[in-house]
Order: sequence, then structure tokens, then C-alpha cells
Amino acid sequence: MRIDAHQHFWSYSAAEYPWIGRGMERLARDHLPADLAPLAAAEGIGGTVAVQARQSLEESRWLLELSDANPLIRGVVGWVDLRSTHVVDQLREVAEHPKFVGVRHVVQDETDPRFLLGESFLHGIGKLATFGLTYDLLLYPQQLPAAAEFVGRFPEQPFVLDHLAKPRIKAGELDPWRHDLKALAAHGNVLCKLSGLVTEAAWQGWKRSDFTPYLEVALERFGPTRLMIGSDWPVCTLAAGYPDTIGIVREFLAPLAAAEREAIEGGNAARFYSLDVG
Repeated sequence: MRIDAHQHFWSYSAAEYPWIGRGMERLARDHLPADLAPLAAAEGIGGTVAVQARQSLEESRWLLELSDANPLIRGVVGWVDLRSTHVVDQLREVAEHPKFVGVRHVVQDETDPRFLLGESFLHGIGKLATFGLTYDLLLYPQQLPAAAEFVGRFPEQPFVLDHLAKPRIKAGELDPWRHDLKALAAHGNVLCKLSGLVTEAAWQGWKRSDFTPYLEVALERFGPTRLMIGSDWPVCTLAAGYPDTIGIVREFLAPLAAAEREAIEGGNAARFYSLDVG
């Protein structure tokens, strides 16, 4: 099964999604499974992983309710307060649902570049294994060095890097991102999503060739067994439609062996998140 390993849903309100600002008006409306389903079907995608877009337990519960009503959603990566003294209780609640597969915190918005290494956050991460949960790393390039140190403290915990840590594609910059990504990828418990790239390029003027150097680095660093494809829909629509967003990566993967393409387009996500794809 082809799987979109990274997309979002929301019932929009300005108060709950303040990050949807000026220039992002196309996102300022509801984006629900009925909107995504025909787009995914047209690309032969049979399942998705719905990822948190605001930091609340309420949203995590809502995403799980959506997953109950929509078989397209094979897994939910939600939010719990990993720094809370009640983190175990929060994890226990959401992990009871079979489609709750992982946790994410919006680390990219934290001002401390070493936020991941805070004592309370480390304590929370240490509880994920008890519930068999993964963790999505949402970072900017300058946070990669701390991330490499962070994942090294939890060698048995499965991690996945979202959006290649958002390299500066618009500026054409590869370093130090390329160097720091290598250090993170040296940890075998870390996978990487080929997602979120179009919004790091010039929204109205990108070319498919703009992404090739970054995809080449990702393939070199992680290899075909540790990559997965994701659209970042609907955020991707700021710069590209769903077919182009998926097509950029598929075109890059075309020279690979069929088994490698199948792994990146679905098998790796199913394995990493323990998705029911039967």
C-alpha cells in the first residue's frame, strides 16, 4: 500500500491556528478527510498518517475520532505534554487507541536551540517506549546538532525527522545542513520523511530541479530503508498541488529498484508506525 506518511487535518479557527498568518489565507478554512480522499486516491495512495497541527490533547482526541470514521487515516501522530508530571497518564489515555502511533512537539518554534535536551522533555521521551510509540522530530537546520545528541540518548526509541529539517531550498544552501544531517542519520534508529519541501522553496517560482540536491543528500544519508514519502497537505498547497508535491519525490525515486520505491512510498511508514494496512 502506498502511504502518505505526513498530512494534517483541522477545523479552522484563527484562535486555535495562529501560525496560519498573512500570505497563508488558503489554509484558513477547514481541511478534512473528505477533501484529501480524492486527491490521495488519484495518486494511488491508500492510507495516510495524520499529524498534529496544534499542541493540545483536545486535537489528539479529535484526530483519533476522525480516524475512527475514515479508514484512509491509518495512524495518528498527536501531541501530549511531554514535560508534564502527568505525561504517563496522558500517554496511557491516547495510546489505548490502536491508531495512535506517535507523538510530536513543535520543537521548531522553541527559542532554545537545545530544547530537546531539557530534563523534563527527556523524561517524557523516556516514557514513549512503554507504550510502543514513535516520535516525530520537527526541527530547523540549526537544531540538528542538538537533535543528534538527543537521539543518541535513546538508541532503542524510533524517531523520524520531518521535512528533512526544513533545509533552505529557496536560498540554495546545503551547508551546514548537509553536514549536520549526516550526524543525525548516523543513528540507525532515525528515519526521515521526504516531505515539506515545496514550502521551503520559492512558493511561486520553484522548479523540480531545485529539490534534487536535497533529495540526493537524504537518500545518501538514510538509504531507501529509512525514508518515507509525505505530502504535508494541506500546508503544501501554499506552493504546489497534491499531485506535484507527491510527483517531485516520485520522479526522483524513479531510477531506484521497484522494491526500494515501494519501501519509500509505503513499506517503511507501515513498518515504522506499525500501521494496519491489511
